[in-house]
Amino acid sequence: GPGILTQSLLDAGFRVVALESNSDFLIDLQSLESSLDGQLKVIHGDFFRMDPMAKGALKPPAVSSEKLFETLGVAAVPWRADVPLKVFGIVPQQLERNRLWRLLFAMYECSSIYRYGRVELNLFISEKEYTVLTAKPGKSKIYQALTVLAQLGYEIELLHKEPWSSFATNLKNGGLAIPKAGRLPNDHFCLVRLTPQQNLFTGGLKPSNASTFIFMVKQSFAKPKSKLTDRLNSWSLDNSDTLLKALEIPKNASMCNLYPEDYKRLFEALQNSDLFAETFFHDEVLASTRTMN
Repeated sequence: GPGILTQSLLDAGFRVVALESNSDFLIDLQSLESSLDGQLKVIHGDFFRMDPMAKGALKPPAVSSEKLFETLGVAAVPWRADVPLKVFGIVPQQLERNRLWRLLFAMYECSSIYRYGRVELNLFISEKEYTVLTAKPGKSKIYQALTVLAQLGYEIELLHKEPWSSFATNLKNGGLAIPKAGRLPNDHFCLVRLTPQQNLFTGGLKPSNASTFIFMVKQSFAKPKSKLTDRLNSWSLDNSDTLLKALEIPKNASMCNLYPEDYKRLFEALQNSDLFAETFFHDEVLASTRTMN
């Protein structure tokens, strides 16, 4: 864009690296870069086209996180260390949910930007997606797989809510470019801070098996009102009653009533169960990961 967010960060005293995907805006940003003493670096790139799975050399605005972080001089730090980098940006409304999923996959697998540690995201997202991210158990139409994984993986903070009317969002026909959601509020643009949890990879959850965990949660919400015991039986687990008793989870609990921490405890218990057929997930996990990427 025209650099309003970039200028605000510069005015606040930050050292800023601006990724600009639109070549029409590059000239002005590069002019601003040359007028500053190293406080701003401008790169032709798109944060949401970071590390695509396509083979061969990347063409801007696609960008490699490895080359980007090397250029920035930002080294990888352990997961439990402090935040190594803060990202500010606006999630495009087109395919917004897909972009959030892709970031979530990368975070759980410690790939892309998360190879360098707990990178903090400060993103403008729609109010409807913020509502999903922060939903409470029991709300079957709002509480989703994305909710569980986001709340488990991130500390989620709402920094600011701005009415859509503050932006030029009108179409040529006079309608609003941002459609109102039916059952979810969507009257604001929300600035949300997503900080990866320091204790995410404790117990049996690791980056190496995180894709299996993600798939387990996604499959659990295929029928959010189904009983947990029925889901466990479909996973070829014969001792589900014993397992649930050990986890202190009611036998009649529905998938949409479990807290995010319950899903993690359940996954870790399944990892330790000899009767759990993890191979049942293998092909589905690979297909799901490829689709999200």
